[in-house]
Amino acid sequence: MPSYLITGASRGLGYAWLKQLSSNPTNIVIGLVRNKDTTQNRLVDDNLTNVHLVCADITDVKALQTVAEQVSKITGGSLDILINNAAILSPNSAFNSIVDLSPEVLEENILDSCRTNVAGVAHTINALLPLIRKGREKKVMLISTLLSDMDFVSRFAIDNATPYSVSKAAANLLMAKYHAALGATDGILFMAISPGVVSKPDMTPTVDEAEGRRKMADKLKSYAPHFTGPVTMEESVRMQLEVIDKATVETYGRLLTVSWSSGYDFPLTSATSVCSGKVLGSIPRETIFCTCALYCQMEFHRVL
Repeated sequence: MPSYLITGASRGLGYAWLKQLSSNPTNIVIGLVRNKDTTQNRLVDDNLTNVHLVCADITDVKALQTVAEQVSKITGGSLDILINNAAILSPNSAFNSIVDLSPEVLEENILDSCRTNVAGVAHTINALLPLIRKGREKKVMLISTLLSDMDFVSRFAIDNATPYSVSKAAANLLMAKYHAALGATDGILFMAISPGVVSKPDMTPTVDEAEGRRKMADKLKSYAPHFTGPVTMEESVRMQLEVIDKATVETYGRLLTVSWSSGYDFPLTSATSVCSGKVLGSIPRETIFCTCALYCQMEFHRVL
């Protein structure tokens, strides 16, 4: 009976995680949200009866300590898998080039993004680490993005979403630091994973956002000519879960694992990327790949 905690579980990919995991009645599923009542109402509407909700902003250390106490009571003192999904992507910089941002907007967005997407992840891990140590699976995941890959960004001139991309690159390194500290000694898997290009049917983009997405799609096609379009959130979660289930601390700690959308993989030089999906577990460590995954968090607000 594995236990899962998903941050940023009120909507989008986080909520899709709740739906997927709660479909197995043997799972203990916990969603961390900022607005418990709103999410609870949605769970009732969707008839999801075996999901527990806890409430906190991941930048609030004291609130996270309270969450850890609540989770301990729900699970009996342990946590198997933590999925760090909560993140922010500011609309001010999502589709704008770094050179088009004012100094004030650039600084504000970078600080806000790093506060939530980096420090918030660290605070969440630290608060729940005592429970993870007692878990059976001992896995800590970060929902990341190909936008954090330096080689991809440079090669295909991805000049937008700078604060978000920078914060996710820092978060990837954060996972590597946790692996360095606890991977071998405590047997805890720390891994970043990109969910691929995920459709957001509940979102209606503005004209500028739609144009920005079109430009990004053109760049993505130049990177992945066989790309056929985004996957659904349900498909993304299913593929991510397959990767997480198979991943071990011996083979996948430290690495940014990118789940694919169309089944094609493409070589990159980044030492932080390794292919996943159907070939998980069969790629030599020295072989570096990445897949057609892009813009995993197109929420334009706190995904909490």
